Formats: sequence, structure tokens, C-alpha cells
Amino acid sequence: HIVIDSGIIKHILSEAQHPDNFNEQVDGSGKFVLPGLAEMHAHIPPPSTSQERLEETLFLYLSNGITTIRGMLGAPNHLELREQVKKGEILGPRIFTSSPSLNGNSVTSEEEAITKVTAYQKDGYDFLKIHPGIQRNVFDALVKTANEVGITFAGHVPVDVGIRHALESNFASIDHIDGYLEGLVPASETVDPTANGFFGYNFTPLADVSLIDELVALSKEHKVWIVPTQSLFERWFAPISVETLLAQPEMKYMPVSTLENWKKIKLNSTGPDSGFDEAQWEDFIAIRRQLLKALQDNGQGILLGSDAPQLFNVPGFSIHHEIESMVSAGMTPLEIIQSGTINPAQFFGLEQEFGEVKEGLAADLIVLESNPLDNLSALKNISGVIRQGKWLSQEMIALKLEKIAENASKN
Repeated sequence: HIVIDSGIIKHILSEAQHPDNFNEQVDGSGKFVLPGLAEMHAHIPPPSTSQERLEETLFLYLSNGITTIRGMLGAPNHLELREQVKKGEILGPRIFTSSPSLNGNSVTSEEEAITKVTAYQKDGYDFLKIHPGIQRNVFDALVKTANEVGITFAGHVPVDVGIRHALESNFASIDHIDGYLEGLVPASETVDPTANGFFGYNFTPLADVSLIDELVALSKEHKVWIVPTQSLFERWFAPISVETLLAQPEMKYMPVSTLENWKKIKLNSTGPDSGFDEAQWEDFIAIRRQLLKALQDNGQGILLGSDAPQLFNVPGFSIHHEIESMVSAGMTPLEIIQSGTINPAQFFGLEQEFGEVKEGLAADLIVLESNPLDNLSALKNISGVIRQGKWLSQEMIALKLEKIAENASKN
């Protein structure tokens, strides 16, 4: 018996409580409860998006039991949205938001890096988002300023920075396992680092997997978490047809115009006329899986994140594809569940706020029909979701999703 009051788990008791003491009861007989999941590489729609679509996107996350998201491309309106959700004015998952992108075009000098980092910390962003293209001297100025003003940074590893210097600079998280494959190329190969291709894909034949342990040890030494977004490389950048992806049931929740754009990008990337090499991709994925497993076993740890909504990654639903990819890499059900619950809470230093089913913590919970430790597909069979103490029943979720699909078909 879990007693919830004002969005907080007040008591976990073995004895039944008198129903007259409560405004609402949920019968969880024979069901399983676990903490709400975190999507640690999410994207919140940009300011140009309608309010209706914005709220629909937040609900898509919630409908799959995701009660926390880390927005990886921030904008000023996301700061306001974060507070509206926190106050319960808008229904959505707990939001952490990055700054706007820091990349080779947005920060071109040390002075610009200092100015923007200082401003973004003052504005109240939760962390800085690093994108490709930043030159090493500019990156170092960015890091120095971030440390001085007290804001963390996460995201990509710019080519000029390189994985080893990135790890030594104490990224909070490195997403997409970015930079690691390049770091497996021996110096004796004297490659042009800018010829790495899509997340190091071009260097696949040169990778020396015996160097993995060194990079993993460096990751642990500097406490750098990893958000793999592995499904991105096993769905979009993969030998899967556009038709197969478009036929998946969750695609009906995305606007038609978005699906058309995804189709074009997919065909250009891996279509029949793209020059995509399936044999090289097999090697590429095998190395990524080996990296992921080693980083789980001996690194700082893994955070659950799928990069939604990116190519064929529908918010909320894409997390299940990510989980399947983590299974393929050798992670256990418990490790995968922890990557989306207690690990994110530890990452943010908020273990006393969320991440467990525990007295005093947030009542952000998923009620499941079966035990996910036995079969992770149980995470798809949700009886209901509790967010800030509000019960979202299976029936309510289904009706809302039906409306979202109807709206998407018109756009």
C-alpha cells in the first residue's frame, strides 16, 4: 500500500488503509510498481511549435512511463516550460534543459565562449550543450568558465578536442558514445580526424578494440556518464528499409510532414543510392556494442536515452527500441532499468527526490501488468502512470493518444 499526498510518497505500508481517508484509490493487485523512467537524451519542441503540439509531445513521453526528460537543445521558452510543469500548470515529465547549442558556429572565440557560458548559467539553464565544431582553445575557455560559474556541460565531442581531452575535461555526460570509436584508431594510422564520418563510422576498419579498456578507465576516473542512444545507429543509420520503419505503429503520433522529412533523410543516408556499406555497418555496430558493455561494466555508468524526436524516434516510444539495443549489447534487465531510474537521480545529485519507490521521494511511478525483471517488454504494457501524484489511467492514456494521432494526420 503506497500512500501518496501532494505528489510525494508519504508511506509504504503492509496493512490496508481505510478508503475514506483518501480522495482516490488505485487497485494494483497483481501488478508491479517501479519508478518513472528518465529519457536522458530528449528534445523539447522549439519555440516555433504550437502550444498544443508541445503539450502533446510531453504527453507522449508520459504515456510510456517517462516521468523525467533531459532536453538536449535548450531555448528560453524551455526555462518557462520547466517551471510550468514543476508547478503542475502543464502536464508533463520533470524537465532538465540544456543551454542553446554551443558549437563551431555559435562560439568562435575564447571571448565568445566566456560570455555565453556566463550568460547561460545566469539565465538558469541546467547544463551546457556541446555540439561539434568547437576548436580546442575555445573549448578549454568554455570549460574553465563553466567550472568558475558552476555549470556542467554534456553532449558531443568536437573533433579538435578528441575523446581523451574531453574525458579529462570532465564532461558530465558524453552522448551517442561520441568520440570513442575515433579514440580506438592508433596514432600510427595518422588519419585526418575530420574524415571520421558519422560518429567515427569511416574509421571502423582502423579501430583497435584493445584500446577500449583505456578509454573506459579514463571515463571512470573522470566520472563521465554515457548516454548511448544506440537505437539511433540500429534504426536510422542501419540497413532497415524506410517502409519497415514507417509501418511501426507509433509513427501515427508524428505529423505527416515530419515523417516525409525523415523518409528523405533516411534514403539519403542509407538508401540504395547512398553508398551505405552494410558489412562495415555490422563491424561498426559490433564495436559500439562492445564499447557500451564495457562502459556499463567498468565505466562510470550508463544513462537511458534514445534521442527523441530524431529520425524515426517517436517521443516515449523510442525508449523501448533503445532498451532492445541495450539488451543486444549484453546489459541485464536490472542494469537497463537502473539506467533509467536510480542512475539519472545520481547523475543529477537528486537521489533524495526521485529514482526509487521510497518514502519521501516524488510519486512519479509506473504501474505495470507484469514484472520487467522477467521480461523488459513488460514496460510496454502499462496499467497507468503516476506523475506528481496524478493518476493517468490506461484508459485516459489511450484516449489522449488517439487524439494526438488524429491531430498528427492533419499536419
